[in-house]
Amino acid sequence: MDGESSATQRARPPAADAAQSVAQLADEVAWLREELARRHLLDLAAGVLVERYALEPADAAERLLALADDTGQRPEDLAADLLNQAIGPPPAGSTAAESAGPSRQVRRAGELAEAQESLDEVAETLLSEALAPLRACGVLIWRQGAGDCLELVGGAGHSGLERTHWQWVPPLWPTPLRRAHAEGMPLWLPDGPTAPDRLPGPSSGAARAVLPLRGDKGPLGVLLVCWPRPTELPEELRQDVLMLSQVAGRVLAAARRRPSYLLSGPLPRPELTSLLDLLAHPALLVRGPSGAGEPLVEHANQAARHAATGLLGPVPRPLGQVLPYAASALSKLIARAHESQVPQPEAQLPNERRPGEPGTLANVRVLPVDSERAVVLWHLGGMDRSSSALRVAGGLAGLGAFEDDVTAGTSRWTEHVFELLGLAPDARPRPLAELGPLLEARDSDELVSSVGRLIDHQESVKLVVRVRRPEGGLRRLRIIGEPVLTQGALTGIAGIFQDISAQYRTEVALEATFDQLATVREQSAVRHRLALQLQQAIVPEVPDPRKLPGLQVAARYRPAGQEYRVGGDWYDVLPLPGGRVMVAVGDVAGHGIEAATGMVALSNALRGLALTGQPPARLLGWLNEVALNTVGQPTATGVCAVYDPDPRCLVWASAGHLPPLLLRDGKAMVLKPTRNILLGALAESTYHEKVTPLRAQDTLFLYTDGLIERRDTDLGGSLAALRDAVQALGPADVAEQADRLLARSTGDTEDDTSLVVLRIL
Repeated sequence: MDGESSATQRARPPAADAAQSVAQLADEVAWLREELARRHLLDLAAGVLVERYALEPADAAERLLALADDTGQRPEDLAADLLNQAIGPPPAGSTAAESAGPSRQVRRAGELAEAQESLDEVAETLLSEALAPLRACGVLIWRQGAGDCLELVGGAGHSGLERTHWQWVPPLWPTPLRRAHAEGMPLWLPDGPTAPDRLPGPSSGAARAVLPLRGDKGPLGVLLVCWPRPTELPEELRQDVLMLSQVAGRVLAAARRRPSYLLSGPLPRPELTSLLDLLAHPALLVRGPSGAGEPLVEHANQAARHAATGLLGPVPRPLGQVLPYAASALSKLIARAHESQVPQPEAQLPNERRPGEPGTLANVRVLPVDSERAVVLWHLGGMDRSSSALRVAGGLAGLGAFEDDVTAGTSRWTEHVFELLGLAPDARPRPLAELGPLLEARDSDELVSSVGRLIDHQESVKLVVRVRRPEGGLRRLRIIGEPVLTQGALTGIAGIFQDISAQYRTEVALEATFDQLATVREQSAVRHRLALQLQQAIVPEVPDPRKLPGLQVAARYRPAGQEYRVGGDWYDVLPLPGGRVMVAVGDVAGHGIEAATGMVALSNALRGLALTGQPPARLLGWLNEVALNTVGQPTATGVCAVYDPDPRCLVWASAGHLPPLLLRDGKAMVLKPTRNILLGALAESTYHEKVTPLRAQDTLFLYTDGLIERRDTDLGGSLAALRDAVQALGPADVAEQADRLLARSTGDTEDDTSLVVLRIL
């Protein structure tokens, strides 16, 4: 037995020993980092004892260990407590939380983070060791780059797509990141940023902390901590987060001291690295070689980091450190790809490993990106029952894995495959091409055709088949198979079986649900058409100019941009006895047929009430009672104005509506309304009116909110934009001005709009 073991050991290829040595050294480095952080913490605490008790350094270290043993604590926990006490008494006015100092956990996390090599590892350490217990879910670190841009250099807990979007933060972006960086003050956002500010995170309302990172020579960057939801950020938590931000700042300052190969050449394009991060198979972005230098790995996706035992530190990193057993062969493939600028075909690297052993690079492809860079893609060769892939597949419900040996005509399955195919556990595993008798006839023919294409053209197999259940009925299986190549030749097929019967039944149920939804949508469309027809039917036409002495009037109604948002806007121009004219606009709250019905009730009521000859304030008081006694009790805003041509004045009252706008001598001004409550809110409300003298050629604009409201602008800004738009209309008749103003409308809420333009002749 010993002789056989020795022979096996002598037969191990050098590359296998190199890979194992790299893995052992990487584990050793990780342990040394933790030990370095621990020793640093103990040394600081020993320094406190030296100062406090006038001990020699060696005696202080022994005293610390003895104290930890006497109190039953870990030495590093006692060291953290001593350092917190050594901070000294809190300043006057500080809280109890401030006087407590950072917790043991936070201080240990800080020491461990400072021992990490890459900023991604720093962020991961801060998150896992200290911030996750504070219920945080993500960390991002930016550093100040060229042109005062903030460049994302580290993070944890965020997707690759989100990190790509926030890779660069230009100076003029409206985000608290820029504000914290410029002002040097932390921002605490328990309910997330307010619009239009933007920040990464799980949702707009989730809590965040934005902390500036500063060094001896000024600003260094910004640290962002995210929580999954709105969260209180008490003072004690803030102190811990501030302490961790100081750690990030020190690491960021030290990160500038890098090996020369880490600083050479331009950065890879973020969209390319993000694409590689989406791949399930290992992928590397490699630069070089240039001259006699070794290729540098600039980026590795998660699958590559798991596959490459040497890739535990940051990148860029020499290829030989990442894949020591395959670097030589890979370098040749990369060089050929750069020379020809043609993708190198699939191959298995001759790395002296048998297929199936960990580390085998199968189906290797090299794709040139530009004159300097190439993407290296591969699959992990071999699948046997002991491989992690098969163990994972065997542990997932509804999933089984297989590997066919094309040369020997045999197959290997995980245990779950037997159940999926309705076979006994002791049955002989069959290659994919021999499964036809277990399937429905039509599916059997499709499987044979797919396997033929895989063997002849190395195409993947992806199809859904039906398998007869032993107890009756059919089970639907998805089959996915990939070719396994050895030195360019097909040697096997590897893949999975997945039971999708439940998914199929769900799809059938969804189809029935969609049919029902289609019926509901048809009913909704009919309801919408009724509301729109009702709305259009009651919108009055502007009276004949002969009935409006001394006036030019144009009125426009524009429906909502979306069908389901049919609203309750209306306008009216009504000649009254004695040559007076009533002009009104209004907006019933809500959308749909209820809003349109309320609008019909209020607009018709106002028409009838206006014929009484009462002033606008009285008319609005009556209209308020109408709203309170209408079915559904609609609420609305509105402006009611009466123009009297004899004194040439406008008497008007507003019920919580947007103020009219007056254009006089080319200058527009907003008329200040009285403070009246909206219609339908309170019974027996009293309304007040104003009198505005008018001149010849004065033009009045009455409108609803669909004309001006924007999601990203307050009311003052919207009114200012309308004033500018009216002043820019230029000389024209009122009809042309109304059309121009609607065309220039700055509103983006997709609400409907009513507009009345009235000019004194």
